[in-house]
Amino acid sequence: QVQLVESGGGLVQPGGSLRLSCAASGGIFRIYTMGWYRQATGKQRDLVATITGAGRTNYAEAVKGRFTISRDNTKRTVTLQMDSLKPEDTAVYYCVGGPSFNSWGQGTQVTVSS
Repeated sequence: QVQLVESGGGLVQPGGSLRLSCAASGGIFRIYTMGWYRQATGKQRDLVATITGAGRTNYAEAVKGRFTISRDNTKRTVTLQMDSLKPEDTAVYYCVGGPSFNSWGQGTQVTVSS
């Protein structure tokens, strides 16, 4: 069983930056694909970015060029660097991963507003 805990959300102005972190415990972290989803109020949960154990990344079109996902297998962490934030990025962001890519964190709120 993999436990995931997110941190780093908050309120930021449009054009600003935030860094989200996800700390993982349990399992063999270095081999798991990890990722971030987000869910805005009243909308479905959407995939934002993924990173494989080997470091290959994939991004949703809406965040390409603005968000960067990375991982530190020694520290068992996954990070989402979010730059040039827009109001439409406002959502609860969830870390996801594990052997079946079905372990979820509790979520962290990101609000982009002036």
